[in-house]
Amino acid sequence: MQLNQVIIAHKAGDTLSQQWAQKSADQLEALGCDVLMGPSGARDNPYPVFLASASQQIDCALVLGGDGTALAAARHLAPAGIPILAVNVGGHLGFLTESLEELQQQTSVWQRLLDDRFAVQRRMMLQAAVFAGNRHHLEPVSDRYLALNEMCVKPASADRMITSILEIEIDGEVVDQYQGDGLIVSTPTGSTCYTVAANGPILHPGMEAITVTPICPLSLSSRAIVLPPGCVVSIWPLADQELTTKLWMDGVLGTSIWPGHRVDIRMAECQASFIILREDYSYYKTLREKLQWAGARIRYTNNHRN
Repeated sequence: MQLNQVIIAHKAGDTLSQQWAQKSADQLEALGCDVLMGPSGARDNPYPVFLASASQQIDCALVLGGDGTALAAARHLAPAGIPILAVNVGGHLGFLTESLEELQQQTSVWQRLLDDRFAVQRRMMLQAAVFAGNRHHLEPVSDRYLALNEMCVKPASADRMITSILEIEIDGEVVDQYQGDGLIVSTPTGSTCYTVAANGPILHPGMEAITVTPICPLSLSSRAIVLPPGCVVSIWPLADQELTTKLWMDGVLGTSIWPGHRVDIRMAECQASFIILREDYSYYKTLREKLQWAGARIRYTNNHRN
């Protein structure tokens, strides 16, 4: 990998993340690299400016924060094919990030990138758009939205909790109507986030699959379903008299969905690319540590391995 121009995005409002961003920028500039640096957060989106102001090809992005910061980077950088080195600085669980220990050997990190001594993990994403019209003639009425974890269709109200009624089609065939708090359409990456909290399945991120999981459905028969990656999931809001149904992407508001509108969700044309520095990287180790499975705390001797 070349390091001619690099993005550095740090978690907005986090002092430690900002300090490491400046330290990294100084190291990269000493190597002759052009650095584009700025905060990323709920009210800060530096990526359009980064992409518009780049004087040459962007080689990679160093993203300092937690999973939310990494998700924002993936949504904006995946279409451009820019690999992301996400490091957990000021984050919480850190499913998508490298540990800060990897960055503390900074000179070694940049040399490893220059020498191509790293792995790249590509992860499936979802794209969504809202359409209006009848079944035989639909017109797009929104932009394309991207998500690495999940798309979620659920209502939002400032003064009360609203039950939504959503009809779902898969490849044009009506599957069910869900009454509850909403629907999650997830990637394998997102299966360990909102989906698993809603009692959905955990899928290995190396897979390509789409999971549809109802949120607190008012029916014991409503269950999560796992679909092939080529499926198109269409969701119609029904009985939405208060006009509260929204489309959310990775927990960020995308757009409102009005009665008569339909949101189509499918596998995205682009993938997120994450740089892996850990030589002992293991997805299962991540599950054990981040989800604090009982097997990670209870140790029995397994003599059968010998």
